[in-house]
Amino acid sequence: MKPFSHLNLSRPLLENLGKLGYETMTPVQEWTIPLLLKGKDVLARAKTGSGKTAAFAIGFLETMDGERYRVQALVLCPTRELSEQVAGEIRRLAAYRPNIKVLNITGGVPLERQEHSLSHQAHIVVGTPGRILKLLKRGSLVLEELKTLVLDEADRMLDMGFIDSVREIIGYAPARRQTLCFSATFPDDIRLLAGEIMKDPKEITVDALHTRGVIEQRFFLTEAEERGRAVINLIRTYKPESTVVFCNTKDACRRVQEELEQYRMHSLALHGDLEQKERNEVLIRFSNGSSPILVATDVAARGLDISGLSAVINYNLPFETETYIHRIGRTGRAGQAGLAFSLVKPGEQFRLDRINEMTGSDYAADPLDCTVPEDFPGLRPDMVTLSINGGRKNKISAGDILGALTRTGELRGEDVGKIDRLDFITFVAVKRAASGKALKILSRDNIKGRSFKALLHD
Repeated sequence: MKPFSHLNLSRPLLENLGKLGYETMTPVQEWTIPLLLKGKDVLARAKTGSGKTAAFAIGFLETMDGERYRVQALVLCPTRELSEQVAGEIRRLAAYRPNIKVLNITGGVPLERQEHSLSHQAHIVVGTPGRILKLLKRGSLVLEELKTLVLDEADRMLDMGFIDSVREIIGYAPARRQTLCFSATFPDDIRLLAGEIMKDPKEITVDALHTRGVIEQRFFLTEAEERGRAVINLIRTYKPESTVVFCNTKDACRRVQEELEQYRMHSLALHGDLEQKERNEVLIRFSNGSSPILVATDVAARGLDISGLSAVINYNLPFETETYIHRIGRTGRAGQAGLAFSLVKPGEQFRLDRINEMTGSDYAADPLDCTVPEDFPGLRPDMVTLSINGGRKNKISAGDILGALTRTGELRGEDVGKIDRLDFITFVAVKRAASGKALKILSRDNIKGRSFKALLHD
């Protein structure tokens, strides 16, 4: 893999990439960035976690007019979670240009607040199609000076019914622009859309499928009523630090979680019945190590990006083969080893055959012992999460919270894990053994001279 210095990038950008730990380019970056810098339209087939965000961000950051406070780049994402992650990564990459303003525009946030932010203009807008389109119709978002349009995870937007909205959004954009489309798969509708909105696009296919060397894929023949115990035994045997269990329905999510609880295995569930604030809390608690298992449906987990995810288990084989590729692509990121286990019911061999055909593999479903030992102790996380009713809008920083927790010496720095600040709430991961002390400190002491309430989530 080539270093970023191989590209004709500005020195400040290269220095910032070094600070962020970007040393060598991933294949998608190596193939697409030179084309993006030349202003070419690009249709790239690349899986989640392949480094595509950095690829397209580097492309438009290097050519952006920082003195012109108008929207010059628009990135459309299928979900709020992915939009927030992409906006955060762009902000980190743009740190070498301190005057660049990035806005994240999605549903779940008051429209008036977003219109106020847009009234002060921005260089880059990242968002979901529904909210972006609404702001365009109200005249609050203007794309007259747009230079680059990015469709991120285009096939997911297609699956979620956003393509008509995307077409309508494009009607507000200048005809002369650069259009980039990143997708893990190229269904016919995506190719049709690309033909409508792109000019002589350069097609790149890298990292589209997952190799055995990065992700260990195994399939197990399991009776329907044994699948819950099969999940437990796979986690008990392979001991992944973090696991996402994928189900096809929210009812299956509930059944899996109930069986996990029966065997004293801590888990969280992510499905369509959760409100946005509940989804945020679940994702934060899982990503900060406060639960080792997340049970999720595909719709709820779209855009899920958990760094260092150890394993994916398909409790149900997905209906679409492309969905299988998306699911397992959440592990084995950045060249790290990952585990992908799938439970195959009798009569589902045809689904495995389709996976083999798409990936060019010859996997077979192996038998699996689904007997859970009586003395199995279960699985409890070492971390728990505390929430504080104050966040970014209250002008408290992660350093303020860490200082409040450790200044008396009752807690050590190593007892405190990840701190996630939202606008009006902050989640703090702490070691389970120290959670009582942490809760007492936060309930007793002030943060920056103000009193905040703290709650324990376990």
